[in-house]
Amino acid sequence: MRNFMEETVFTIFRILQRDNKTFITIHAMICELMVNTKLLVDSDNEMYKDNVSASNLDKVKKILIINGRDLILCLRLIFIIHHFVAYILKAGEKRKEEEMIELEGPLGKSDAVNRELISLERELSTLRKNGTMDPFILYLYGLVLKDKGSENLARIVLVESVNSYPWNWNSWLELQSLCTTIDILNSINLNNHWMKDFFLASTYQELRMHNEALTKYEYLQGTFGFSNYLQAQIAKAQYSLREFEQVEVVFEELLRNDPYRVEDMDMYSNVLYAKECFSALSYLAHRVFTTDKYRPESCCIIGNYYSLKGQHEKSVVYFRRALKLNKNYLSAWTLMGHEYVEMKNTPAAIDAYRRAVDINPCDYRAWYGLGQAYEMMHMPFYALHYFRKSVFLQPNDSRLWIAMAQCYETEQLHMLEEAIKCYRRAANCNDSEAIALNQLAKLHHALGRDEEAAFYYKKDLERMEAEEREGPNMVEALIFLATHCRAHNRFEDAEVYCTRLLDYTGPEKETAKSMLRGMRMAQSSFPAMDVEHFPP
Repeated sequence: MRNFMEETVFTIFRILQRDNKTFITIHAMICELMVNTKLLVDSDNEMYKDNVSASNLDKVKKILIINGRDLILCLRLIFIIHHFVAYILKAGEKRKEEEMIELEGPLGKSDAVNRELISLERELSTLRKNGTMDPFILYLYGLVLKDKGSENLARIVLVESVNSYPWNWNSWLELQSLCTTIDILNSINLNNHWMKDFFLASTYQELRMHNEALTKYEYLQGTFGFSNYLQAQIAKAQYSLREFEQVEVVFEELLRNDPYRVEDMDMYSNVLYAKECFSALSYLAHRVFTTDKYRPESCCIIGNYYSLKGQHEKSVVYFRRALKLNKNYLSAWTLMGHEYVEMKNTPAAIDAYRRAVDINPCDYRAWYGLGQAYEMMHMPFYALHYFRKSVFLQPNDSRLWIAMAQCYETEQLHMLEEAIKCYRRAANCNDSEAIALNQLAKLHHALGRDEEAAFYYKKDLERMEAEEREGPNMVEALIFLATHCRAHNRFEDAEVYCTRLLDYTGPEKETAKSMLRGMRMAQSSFPAMDVEHFPP
């Protein structure tokens, strides 16, 4: 048995010697497993000199003092490593990545595949039928099935893996990527375990069920009260719900607890950017730069900093740097697309957004960016297609509904009824930019529906009063409501609106005086009003 184990390890070593860097990485993994399972090694063992290159000989701690239970565990671990080597190195994922680099098209796509999948799937399928798989081999089998496109079987296998060993978070994440709808999630049979709650919360987040995710994370926080991970996930859920004030508070607390944290801080920078907190974003950028400037998150934060300063070219440099560190870093592609839009470089923006949706088709920001880019190119049909995709993924974001409504309003489409429906959805989604109500009033007025127009003008006026806002929208609402009330002989209401218009100094003041005179003449039964006595 000892000779069999030695020969197995030597076989793995011979495979790994083809790539020195991978040899060191996998060998370190083997050595760590050996130490953890008490597999002590004689450093003078001559057997290794025939199987390991001299340059790596000092890195090999050598083998084997084993008995009984440790022997079985060691065999299982080496078996797992052997299959991972076949999957990752032995012409599999490594060759696939090399071919992707060589065959990439203009959008970074290629048809490269892992050529070892078929043989691995055949071998692992036999092992599963024989009942000789442990949770880790099941996890590997699930990976292979997923890469082959056998998603249903992959889900079944990964459920077996997490039910047998629930502490392998990678296995949960692979299962999560296969739960693309709530129906699929509800159909899988998972054992009750606290890891299941982490999985459900994370999956709810991916399925855009942000309130459910937030509830689940807050429940978990009752048990894991000091978890920075949970705090960050709560901030992500609140960010998706656009609760920026709460997100800022959570991230400030995270940085107090973990001053050198870089992970997830790019989301914090997005909040600071949206709120235009220049000094806070500057401080955060300096902080992550001194902590670890070669992290994709750090580069994105610095890119946001330069974008807020209006230095879009410099911002693009840092987003590109983030992509050099991680070519699948979604935020960098999306944010770089935004910068190209600001620079009026729409072809580059479209390319960046398309790369983002290739990485994650559920990223509503990239779809929204594509819609904006095509809108800039005066192609409303294309823009509408992408806006629809974005609003399907994020139906509670008023900005997306407003963008789609404005697309319907263009001369090429001129679908005003559809625009009204979109503005209504925006108004119901807490339109923070206060655009929807005013546009609803204008559209109804344009269609001759003055009662509906008056209703929305009044709602818009009430909102502006509550928020203590002034501006042209208020003047427009007051003039329309005064005119509407006068036309329907509601003179008292009309006088109230006209009186408010007298506080302005522009032409609207003269308009109000003229309407008041007209109403005085029309009301022969009412006492005369001397409008000249109103204050200037």
